[in-house]
Amino acid sequence: MKLLIVDAGHCLSLALAREAGRRSDTWLVIEAATRITPERLDEVAPDAVIVPPLSSPLSLAPAEVTAHANAVEACLDACLSRDVALVWCVSDQLYEDGHNEPIDEHLVPEPRDTSLRRLVQTGDRIRAEYHRHLIVRLGPLFALEGSHAWLGETIDSLVAGDNVRAAEDVIFCPTSADAVALALIGMLQQLGCGVSAWGAYHLAGIEPVSAFGFTSVVRTQLATHLDGRGETLTLGEVQALNHHHDAKLYRVLNCRRVLKVFGVHQKPWRLEVERMLEAWCLTRDNPAEGGEEGAS
Repeated sequence: MKLLIVDAGHCLSLALAREAGRRSDTWLVIEAATRITPERLDEVAPDAVIVPPLSSPLSLAPAEVTAHANAVEACLDACLSRDVALVWCVSDQLYEDGHNEPIDEHLVPEPRDTSLRRLVQTGDRIRAEYHRHLIVRLGPLFALEGSHAWLGETIDSLVAGDNVRAAEDVIFCPTSADAVALALIGMLQQLGCGVSAWGAYHLAGIEPVSAFGFTSVVRTQLATHLDGRGETLTLGEVQALNHHHDAKLYRVLNCRRVLKVFGVHQKPWRLEVERMLEAWCLTRDNPAEGGEEGAS
C-alpha cells in the first residue's frame, strides 16, 4: 500500500513515517506542501492521500483555518479526479460547545465560530461528493517532535524553567500521534482488502482529562525521570486557566465505532506519555540519534 501524506513537518506525518518504517507492507511519499494536484497523483499513484489536522483551530487566525480548508478541498478535487481515497484528520474542537455525553460519529459538529464552520463545510462537501473518504476526528494530538506536537513543546518549556499555562475547565482525551498513525495504516490496509467501511470515525486516547491535568502529569513524570537520571533541574510550574467559569466543558469522543469496525483500541495517554518521556531521555543521552523512539 502506498500513501501520500501532505504537510511533511506535521507531528502526524512524522509518526506515519516512523510507523511505515517498521513495516514491509506500507510505503510513504511525504509532501512539504499542504495540497495535491491531479498531476502529482499521476506521478505517485498512491492508494490514499492523508491530510493531517489543524490541532487547535479555535486559537488560529481565520485566514489560517480558511487556507487549510481550501487545501483540503484541493486535495478532494484531485482525489475525485483520479479515484484515490482521501483521509482527512480533524480536531475535536469542531465540537466547540462540547457535549454532556461522549460524542458519537453521527453527530456532525455545529460550531458557532465562523472559522470552525468553514471546516464543517469542507467535511459536508467530502461526505456529499466522495464515498471513498475517511474523516477521522481526533482528540488533542501529542508527540515529541513536529508541528502541533504539544508534548515536546511542553517538555522544552518546563525544562527551561518556564511556567506552562493550561486550561483546567475543558475536558478531552489527549491522543498520541503514534497511536493515530498505527490506527490509520491499519484501517487503510483493511479498506484496501475489501472492507467497505468508509465514513467518519472518532479516535482518541483513554481517560478524559483537562489540559491542566495532562500537563501536570507530564511535569510529574518528567521530574521522576530526571531524578532517576541524577539530574537536578528546576522545572517550570503548571498554572491553571479557566475559560468557562460556570461549568466544565466536556469534549469527549466516543470511539466505539472504530473498535467495532476495524478493531482499533484506544491507547491510554498516560502510557504513551511515559513511553515518549523514556524516548526523550534516550535522545538526551544520545543526541545524535534524534527523534522519537523507533524513528527511522
